[in-house]
Formats: sequence, C-alpha cells, structure tokens
Amino acid sequence: MWGDGYGFMGFGMMFLFWGIIIVLVVLAVRWFLDKEGTAKKQSDALETLRLRLARGEIDVAEFEERRKALEG
Repeated sequence: MWGDGYGFMGFGMMFLFWGIIIVLVVLAVRWFLDKEGTAKKQSDALETLRLRLARGEIDVAEFEERRKALEG
C-alpha cells in the first residue's frame, strides 16, 4: 500500500535539503551585500574627511588620526 515505507521520509529529506540550500543562498547574499555596503560606507567617510581637510576644517594631523581610525 505505501511501497517500501520511505515515501514520506524521502519527501521530508528533499524538503530539508532544499530548505538548507535556500538558507545558505540567502545568508551568502546578505553577507556579500553587507560587505559591499561596509566598503561603501568607509569610502564615503574617507571622502568626507578629505573634503574637510581641503576646506581647512581639520588639519593634517587630525585627518591622519581619523583616517587610521576608519581603516583600522
């Protein structure tokens, strides 16, 4: 009647397999986007720092100190 008895178990394993694959893909995409977003934020902050230095709002010593803080 139910064959060899693995019908529901096989379906459950397939569901589990695809669920794990989907979770891994979502995590990979989020990790990639977060990493890309972090680099962009750091780049924007450095650009702002350069502009402040160019306008004379900060001196070279403060620029170097803040740049090191952002990069490190």
